[in-house]
This record gives sequence, structure tokens and C-alpha cells, in this order.
Amino acid sequence: MPLRHLRVTGAAREPLGAVLRDLRERLDVPEEFPADVLAEAEAAAAAPRPPERDETGIPFFTVDPPTSTDLDQAMHLSRRPGGGYRVRYAIADVAAFVAPGGALDAEAHRRVTTLYFPDTRTPLHPTVLSEGAASLLPDRTRPAVLWTIDLDADGRTVATDVVRALVRSRAKLDYAGVQRAIDDGTAEEPVALLRDIGTLRERLETERGGISLDVPEQEIVTTGGDYELAFRAPLPADSWNAQISLLTGMAAADLMLAAGNGVLRTLPAAPDGAVGRLHHTAKALRIDWPHHVPYSALVRSLDPANPHHAAFLQECTTLLRGAGYTVFTGGDLPELTTHAAVAAPYTHCTAPLRRLVDRYASELCLAAAAGQAPPEWVLAALPGLPKEMADGTRRANTVERECVDIVEAALLRNRIGDLFDAVVVDVKDHEPAVGTVQLTDPAVVARIEGGTTALPLGEQLRVRLTQADPGRAKVLFAPA
Repeated sequence: MPLRHLRVTGAAREPLGAVLRDLRERLDVPEEFPADVLAEAEAAAAAPRPPERDETGIPFFTVDPPTSTDLDQAMHLSRRPGGGYRVRYAIADVAAFVAPGGALDAEAHRRVTTLYFPDTRTPLHPTVLSEGAASLLPDRTRPAVLWTIDLDADGRTVATDVVRALVRSRAKLDYAGVQRAIDDGTAEEPVALLRDIGTLRERLETERGGISLDVPEQEIVTTGGDYELAFRAPLPADSWNAQISLLTGMAAADLMLAAGNGVLRTLPAAPDGAVGRLHHTAKALRIDWPHHVPYSALVRSLDPANPHHAAFLQECTTLLRGAGYTVFTGGDLPELTTHAAVAAPYTHCTAPLRRLVDRYASELCLAAAAGQAPPEWVLAALPGLPKEMADGTRRANTVERECVDIVEAALLRNRIGDLFDAVVVDVKDHEPAVGTVQLTDPAVVARIEGGTTALPLGEQLRVRLTQADPGRAKVLFAPA
């Protein structure tokens, strides 16, 4: 089954509510925060640990989905007087609120990540912090971990610094609005430079062999209490914004490696057999892939709106599986330090409101930049982080997958036997009559089986719905 990117907007209502509650119970998803955790969060929200440095004069802005309130990152982009660019990237300073060894800390280790459902979210931290005192909301002064990354005229990093500071966002922007303002020339320079810097960083990503897959996302949306699925094609602004986060994660990894203490997000290179399989898939989809063209360059040349290209991009997601977290201390560097899709050392450090490991990465980088040893509470937690994050990420992926399956089944439960137009986006290796199809309307991606001939990968196919029952039977199709 291809990886299914999911965004959740709005809130679905009954009758899905009971099925989603059953899913949370089955996955042992935490419910309300314990009273001692809430009390500690309220006290921390009222009196966070203040940083000595004040950078509230910098007009930061955030770029997030319109409904988001847990804002981890704010940025300010500028030109350097001697040429090149300066990226200031403020990350929510969760450690200013969460005391090591306290009830809040223990609960965060139990939850690991924020979980998103169509009808609710299960946050990593109480909302008084994650959507309030720690969130980089506009016109609020907040403690932050402030990165300053200087780039040359080609977008290459020439200097990095990270400190604690007070910051103040001036505007909460969204991707579509940023894209419109940049396209029509009305964006102010700090926003307009997102395209310039993002494009340069994309070029460097291609140069080093990194991979960004622009696969359309399945999005659960609600209108007037009803729910539906839609495909959302990423905007260029999504990618430019992601490049700023990627730049920071790479700078953080370099700092930690130089200091000899850290936690990296690592991914081994794909085995030759997996890449060879993609060559066969490209041939089957009639995609020209000359031997001298690297994989990273090929994927950037494809158009997700083309069914053959979309099927190939879905197949490419299989190379991105198997990522994990690798920790090291005392200068004893691990054998694997790179993330194959990034094609460089990389770490997660830009989403501490929603992901546990990022708080620790920030502390390690602050210590490294200051030439100091990391705090003892950070070093003590490092050995257990990879397993905690693996378990939490696995649960988050299951939630994402199951939620889409449930909504798909709910949308189609009364249409058993109906015919649909679909595209075959995946075929099982040793069972060519079994695979995955993608419908255009509704935006469904589901299994197909029951035919007697091999499925035509990347081709249009008329299919019949054979099952759909939310909470009981996932959507299943057969060739018509």
C-alpha cells in the first residue's frame, strides 16, 4: 500500500464519532490529561523560564494551515549586506515550560507525538501550552530557540548560531495566501524571499541527491457538519517553507556531530534491488529514465497530475520507509549519520509542540553552540528516545491510516456495487491481480483484488465497489 499523506481540517460529526472513539480505545490513545499535569501546565504557562536575550523587534511571521493554533515555528528572512541571505527561525521553547522529571515531562514521554483525528486531536502537551503560552501566536511575546543561519548567494550555509530569546510574531500566514502574495508581487520582502531562498535550497537538494516527493495529500475536510475526502496538491510555497525547516534540521545535525552528542533522524540508502524495481516500474509506466539521470533528478521532473507519474511517485515512497532515530554521546559517532532522502545528516528539531524528540534536539544544539556540555537530564533521556519515538511514530502512522480508511468506508458504505473510474497506482509484486487504485471523485485510495488478469499499472480502470463498512471492513474494489 502506498504511503498516504494526510491532513485533517475541520471536525467530523456522528455517526463517525463512535467508530473513532473505538479506534482511540483500541490504540490506547491517551484521553484527558491527569490533574497534576494540568496543574503543572497552568503554573508553567503563567511563569515560563524567561531567556535573557530580547529579539522581539524582529518582525517574525508564521506559515501554517489556516486552522492551526499549535504554532512551532516563526521566521524572518532578509538579505545580508555583503550578499547572500539571513534566515532567522524561531522554534517554540518547550523546555521553558516543561521541567525535567516533572509530571508534564512524564506525560510527554507517554504521549510522544500529537495525534490528529477527524473529530479531535490528542496533543502532546496540554492546550494551555501547545495552543496558548508556548505557541508562537501573532502579537504574543514568547520564549523561543532562535536559529540564525547565514547563507551565501547560492543558498549554502556559511554560519550558524542558536540561542534562547524572546520573540514576537507579527502575522499568521497560510500557504495559499503566501503563494498568492508572492505570485502577484504584493508580498513584502521577508515573505517574498521565501521563494528565493526556497528555490536555491531546492537546487542544492537536487545537487546533493536529496529527494522531495510532491505526492498529493488525502485531506479529510468537513462542510456544514458533513465530511468528505479531497486530494490536495502541494503548492510551491509548501516546498519552500519545508526547505527552511530542512535547512535548520541539517544545521542542527552538523552542530551535534561537531560536539559529539546528539540525536539524528537517519535513513539507510535503499538497497540496489529496490532501486532496480523502480527502474522496472518506470519502464512499465512508459517513463523515460536514462541511466545517466539520477533518481533524485528524475522525481523532480515528474508531474503528479499525470496518472503515470503519480503512480510512479507513489512507488517512490517505498524508498523512504525505514527511517529511525540514532543517538550518540561522548564523541562516539554512529556508523550511519545521514538520512538518505535528505542526502545529508539531519535531525528533527522544528516541531517541539507536537513531537517529543525535538525538545531534546534543541537542548543539544543550544549546548553545542555555547561550547557547553548538554544538561544531564538530556543525556539521561537519550538512550531511551529511539524506542519511544519509534513506538510513538508507529501509533501516529496507524492513526493516520485508520482514520482515512474509516472516512473512506463511511463515504462509500451505501454504494456497494457501484462503478467508478480509477487509476491503478500500485501492483503487488507476486500477485499482479492485486494492487491499489486511486479514485478521483471521491478522493479514495483503496485495495483492488478479485480479477483474473494483471492490473495495468498507471492506467485508467473501471472498478466496482465490493465492500465498505466503517470500523469493520475497509474499502475494497474489484475490476468491473
